[in-house]
Amino acid sequence: MSLARPRLTAFKRLIAAAAAVLAAAPAFAQDKVLNLYSARHYQTDEALYANFTKATGIKVNRVDADDAGILARLQSEGASSPADLILLVDAARLWRAEVDGLFQPVKSKLLSEQIPATLRGKDDGSGSQWFGFSTRARLVVYDKTKVAKADVDRYEKLADPVNKGLLCTRSGSHPYNLSLFGAMTEHLGAEKAEAWLKGLVANMARPPKGGDTDQIKAVASGECAIALTNSYYLARLMRSELPADRAVIEKIDVMFPNQADHGTHINVAGGAVARHAKNRDAAVKFLEYLASPEAQTYFASGNNEWPAVRGATLKNPALESFGSFKTESVPVSVIGMNQVKVQQMLDRVGYR
Repeated sequence: MSLARPRLTAFKRLIAAAAAVLAAAPAFAQDKVLNLYSARHYQTDEALYANFTKATGIKVNRVDADDAGILARLQSEGASSPADLILLVDAARLWRAEVDGLFQPVKSKLLSEQIPATLRGKDDGSGSQWFGFSTRARLVVYDKTKVAKADVDRYEKLADPVNKGLLCTRSGSHPYNLSLFGAMTEHLGAEKAEAWLKGLVANMARPPKGGDTDQIKAVASGECAIALTNSYYLARLMRSELPADRAVIEKIDVMFPNQADHGTHINVAGGAVARHAKNRDAAVKFLEYLASPEAQTYFASGNNEWPAVRGATLKNPALESFGSFKTESVPVSVIGMNQVKVQQMLDRVGYR
């Protein structure tokens, strides 16, 4: 009996030690988890998440939705939201979330040095609300056998009667178009912008439908002769080895509009720490990772986007073939504030 007591005591100590480890596990696990709400639905981004986990040991739990769905979910969940980090693919939606108080400021020397001020959210001294990590240009593609280059060298000319029956676009209410139209409203003024939108509707070859890739293919097939597209959709086709995609590229040409005046419209994809983030440190680490040379190069090579960090390596023949171009300088906040006004215009002119 006397020998059993030390064994029993040792056993109890072992149980107590195990219980202490288990009790500490949730806190440790919390530091090693990142709950991400993402509007980036690109299979190539899987490498970004995998590389981050490999470098930091932080597991990424991802919820996918579009920009509007993510913002609605954050509003609905409130303080109980599990979201730590938000990735959105439209500048105006980043601004909207900032205004609605869905983000929290981040003060990071690395991010402030790497990301240009024009690609960061509001900073009241406590840090920026969001950070842009890649950009895309809103381009015009056209049938080079049917359309003169001079007739599509400005966004304004897409509404000119010379292009009647030639234009196709996706929905006017899609964020990519809303942001372009918000910028054009700033350039033209509300009255002229509405007249321009009315001209776009008058020049439609068919009602708006599909995505940007569909618009490019519609030009190549002859369904229309002019279309709007984000640059990364075009670059994706340019890099494709599929014969059908190569045939599409052979039939079209591309224009960076308004190079002689205010420049081509660009949109921003970016990230922010959620207001009620439980794993804030992990979220900030991920934002800083997205500004790293590895991640920035991946935005270019993996998803055909221009890196936000100046001097980042492209490693993308399609983007390199575009060369340098003038970009517009309308602040993201202004584009965002014009959104409601633009939607009202679209409704009045019948732009679906």
